[in-house]
Amino acid sequence: MPQIPASPRDVLTPDALAMLQRIADAGSFAAAARAAGMVPSALTYRVRQIEDALDVLLFDRSSRQARLTDAGRELLHEGARLLDEIDAIANRVRRVATGWEAHFTIALDGVINRATVLELCGEFIALEPPTRLRLRDETLSGTLEALTSGQADLAIGLVSPATPMPGLRTSLLGQMRFIFAVAPHHPLARAPEPIGDEVLRQHRVVAVADSTPRGNGVSVGLLGGQDVFTVPDLPAKLDAQLRGIGAGFLPECMTRPYIDSGRLVERRVERAERVFQVSYAWRKHATGVGKALQWWLTRLDNPATRAALLERRPS
Repeated sequence: MPQIPASPRDVLTPDALAMLQRIADAGSFAAAARAAGMVPSALTYRVRQIEDALDVLLFDRSSRQARLTDAGRELLHEGARLLDEIDAIANRVRRVATGWEAHFTIALDGVINRATVLELCGEFIALEPPTRLRLRDETLSGTLEALTSGQADLAIGLVSPATPMPGLRTSLLGQMRFIFAVAPHHPLARAPEPIGDEVLRQHRVVAVADSTPRGNGVSVGLLGGQDVFTVPDLPAKLDAQLRGIGAGFLPECMTRPYIDSGRLVERRVERAERVFQVSYAWRKHATGVGKALQWWLTRLDNPATRAALLERRPS
């Protein structure tokens, strides 16, 4: 009897996805086979099974190297998301059984005081919970996206304007005022106040890159046609403005010590004052809140903790 070809559900296992990723990383079937302790023919056969089930070519074999086709890249991209979902399911199952999350990830926006977060992490770890704690650095819409995509369990420091989203709960940390500041030797330090947009547009602005990987992040405080120097985080933005590389808005709590010491100059601009509501958010769970999330929410409910998370001190 003719053999019935395998279906995609039969071949797209976590082990198969990991194998395809190893081949892509190694750059050849032979190298991947050696790393896995397999003979190359066995590895090739398994890949052929997956390709036959999907009716696509996953690797370009026209050279000695194994290069992913567009279909192969898409499979590994979606496969990584699928594996994350499997891990999330396992995490939820363990949480239901023990009350403690196996892993707990916090997405932190750049406006949040890292020293305060690490103090809280130390207190949490001192409890010796059966939970592995992880911190993620994010910026602007990337902070919320880490939560909504399932890559984080708690997001602290949501500052971009956000509409209510199904499945999420949010709570206010406090307000954060941003002020326009430049180095004393920057041309805008001597410009007549209030400084209008036409004058600002003639000078480079320092902007923090949005950490969302989808390419549709938000931009804050940019003018059309203005030269932009993009940096990865707020400390880099502060450093760039201290050096006079550009101008821009910075959190007042982060900037005030440098203004008091004369290393930055606050300038009045015609644009509206920037005051952001800073929040934290977490996902709703039909099975209840895990013990790790409950611990963090309890600490974040403390006014002193919320204030400390929004404080910045010069390094």
